[in-house]
Amino acid sequence: MLVPPRRHGIVQINQLLRQLIELPIAFGIAINLQKSGLDFGALREVIPLRRGPSGRISKLKIAGSRKSAIVGKELEIRRWLSRSHLLSSAFTVRKKEEAGGFVFHGAGWGHGVGLCQIGAAVMADRGFPAAFILKHYFRGAGIQKIY
Repeated sequence: MLVPPRRHGIVQINQLLRQLIELPIAFGIAINLQKSGLDFGALREVIPLRRGPSGRISKLKIAGSRKSAIVGKELEIRRWLSRSHLLSSAFTVRKKEEAGGFVFHGAGWGHGVGLCQIGAAVMADRGFPAAFILKHYFRGAGIQKIY
């Protein structure tokens, strides 16, 4: 059994990959939605409609005062909601009624189909051996030399 060095637990490392983004309605999302080519008007709702097995949003409804649209591609969801792109579509979103805007609470980076390159890099930087990192991401897999 592999033991992680320097007392860094997996939970601590995974917390580094969380993101919290708060955007007022007049800023952030409204500007970023221009990438869609659609005029949503004042943003009213951001509603996850479907999630994949990894918890990432695969279908999202965006509703404004002028237009509503459903986005059905994970990368487009990430692009429409961020100046560059969100780190992942594994997020929750809630509307801030009192102050306006939305709060996005994200988890992880990328598409959720395997090893997280950033997470693995952080683990390696903290001294975890390669075999430990691979077994963390690919549970039940064996590692053997084949040459």
